[in-house]
Amino acid sequence: MTAADNQLALSIGLTAKTNQLCLGLESGSADILELVTPTTAELLLWWFGEDMVLARSGLNFHAGQRQAILNAIVAHEVLGKDHENWTLLDLYRSCAPDALLTGTRLFDVAQAKHAHPKYCFKMATGTGKTWVLQALLIWQMLNKTAALAEGIDDARFTRQFMVVAPGLIVYERLLDAFCGKLIENGNGSRDFATSDMDRFADLFMPDAHRDAVFAFVRGNVCNKNEIGLKATGNGMIAITNWHLLNEGDTADEVEEVEALGAPLEPQQVINAVLPLTPGRATGNSLDVLDRRYARGNVLEFLAGLPELMVFNDEAHHIHEFKREGESTEVEWQKSLSRIAETKGRRFVQVDFSATPYNDVGAGKTKRKVYFPHIVTDFDLKSAMRAGLVKSLVLDRRKEIGALPLEFKAERDEQGNPALSEGQRVMLRAGLKKLRKLETDFARIDPSRHPKMLVVCEDTTVSPLVATFLQDQEGLNEDEVMLIDSGKKAELGEKDWAPVRQRLFSVDQHATPRVIVSVLMLREGFDVNNICVIVPLRSSQAQILLEQTIGRGLRLMWRDDEYTDLKRENRERINAGQEPGSLLDVLSIVEHPAFQSFYDE
Repeated sequence: MTAADNQLALSIGLTAKTNQLCLGLESGSADILELVTPTTAELLLWWFGEDMVLARSGLNFHAGQRQAILNAIVAHEVLGKDHENWTLLDLYRSCAPDALLTGTRLFDVAQAKHAHPKYCFKMATGTGKTWVLQALLIWQMLNKTAALAEGIDDARFTRQFMVVAPGLIVYERLLDAFCGKLIENGNGSRDFATSDMDRFADLFMPDAHRDAVFAFVRGNVCNKNEIGLKATGNGMIAITNWHLLNEGDTADEVEEVEALGAPLEPQQVINAVLPLTPGRATGNSLDVLDRRYARGNVLEFLAGLPELMVFNDEAHHIHEFKREGESTEVEWQKSLSRIAETKGRRFVQVDFSATPYNDVGAGKTKRKVYFPHIVTDFDLKSAMRAGLVKSLVLDRRKEIGALPLEFKAERDEQGNPALSEGQRVMLRAGLKKLRKLETDFARIDPSRHPKMLVVCEDTTVSPLVATFLQDQEGLNEDEVMLIDSGKKAELGEKDWAPVRQRLFSVDQHATPRVIVSVLMLREGFDVNNICVIVPLRSSQAQILLEQTIGRGLRLMWRDDEYTDLKRENRERINAGQEPGSLLDVLSIVEHPAFQSFYDE
């Protein structure tokens, strides 16, 4: 495959250009330092200059984060400098012009939804996407401040930001990163000293800028209920989940109904005349009406801003779904396009995802179609080789002639599920591995508590798994935690809070030992101690498979004393041998879909 044919041609071309410009950056002699603003040059030397890197010892950006930050700065600040409009198509012409001649790439990137600066960072789960996001926000904010101080309106920079999460788990994590963790009994207030910005300030910004950055973050963060309502100072960091701006729930869609001469349904007439009506499921709830009305107002507020940089965490949620011969834009992408349409190059879209692609086709014709705006690629193999995530192993049965396991539940004539024998075998294999890990880790450090994650096909199966583990395998009730999408609704906000707290603090406690879920924890569940995963679902979708693996990739043993041992593990696994120890090894219990992924 030639570079032009490669779906990641833009990333390859931009990386080559960036690396050329950054030769000698460590010593302060790189060409890029002459092509960027004094503020950016100061940041680059602070982040990547040899003296500063050595002074900070272990607190530095790793190679994947470094490449992402540098590629973004070259793409946006250097290459886009002299363009009145700077679009994805312009970036291709600068870095990968030959790629525009292959397939439908030119048609794809010339569409209106790409008519602004647009960058996607492909980074493996557990490799610190949030640090890259925060570094880029600081780069933008400090440059805009410096430009305004000199009376310059530089369209490349902004102090208006929105950070978008795919769901409540990631949303809460982002609030923690920017504002700090919630103070117990603090009426919703947060401890800024526990935020990433404060804890890792020595990495993020030079001393001279610290007070300005801290004041900007503390004074301008808006949670999803405050966007457009909270009075901020001289900028904004709006943090929300994408559902707030999903137009699918608003009345605007009524205009798109085509009756073609047929009489309208009564409900359609009501919707057209009354823009807000309470839903049947919630009764005449004013809270529901307020939320729907506010959602429309938030969209109008964001559309009215003169400039905005949007960071999309787990961005695969917000792009079009492709099928053979057709593509359907998800509602959130429509909202983005509406917010962007009046801003030109002053609307910037920055996407982060470990899985920035769509699954297209089925069976042997199934393939990945990557997003066209990927500007950096730090994949799982690279992350494993660098020791930044756990090493992945697939636990196979060693019996000769073992038949493939049935990983899905059995159903009777009424559709009632029961665990299949294959599922029982997989659960027992996972528990066996977990018990071995608990014994081995206890000898090294009794405070380390490995966990097993069981991913089920639906919410009718997950309770069966919990019952099996307790009744058949002897686990206590507090050793099995059942979390699925209905849990929060079932408990309500007040009772959900302690469940969530227990879930996210599992690393510190011996129980629960096993977490059983459907898909609620496929993103944002960023604990370190998941060491065994039992996938009791078909996982035919590659993206779900990779997200499942992602839940267990974060390192558990970060101490320097284990570095050599873990390096030996990686070398043995790369050579097709069993690891010598199980420190920072993620075991996936045998599953046919995971076998092909593992082979790849």
